Amino acid sequence: MEAPVLNSANQQVGTRKLEDAVFGVTVNDALLWEVVRMQQACKRQGTHSTKTRSEVAGGQKKLWKQKGTGRARVGDRRSPVWTGGGVAFGPTPRDYSYSMPKKKRRAALRSALAAKLRDSELMVVESLGLEEIKTKALASTLGSLGVKSALIVLPEANDVVERSARNLPWVKVLRAEGINVYDILRFEKLILVGDALDKIQGGL
Repeated sequence: MEAPVLNSANQQVGTRKLEDAVFGVTVNDALLWEVVRMQQACKRQGTHSTKTRSEVAGGQKKLWKQKGTGRARVGDRRSPVWTGGGVAFGPTPRDYSYSMPKKKRRAALRSALAAKLRDSELMVVESLGLEEIKTKALASTLGSLGVKSALIVLPEANDVVERSARNLPWVKVLRAEGINVYDILRFEKLILVGDALDKIQGGL
């Protein structure tokens, strides 16, 4: 398979080979779901916390005697049944992150790339043509490419592109080594700039 290579003016300037082992695989939706779920779990802070009856303020004295008052039996005012009391079985800080086998993660990444190619949402661009840090210039280039929402993947660090994209909420810039399933699926278009395609295919 081959993909057309475009310039910043949306004109074809060549073609690049797409490896069948990466872009020709069958899309596995269940595996994509698993990896996205793992990534979202790893992003959770897990800082939620409630106080138990041993942690809330208040005395520990029994509010009234057990028998003879005609009222329901009670303990201290820190009981969960009282307003301002502790919380029974409430959430406590925890780590939600977990990992998956490397083979499954790589297979999911290949599946996500194949899905973008299948849906005609993969673009290989020779260069974005930015000479200075300017958000308006990047937005104009993406407009020329007919892109509304995009994940831009660079072969290496590029301060001009990365800083130009920071104020565009519908654009995210990653380096080739940081490409992941969640971000590929979250944006409409996947734009591979320069040698990013070779780096991705070489790593898979």
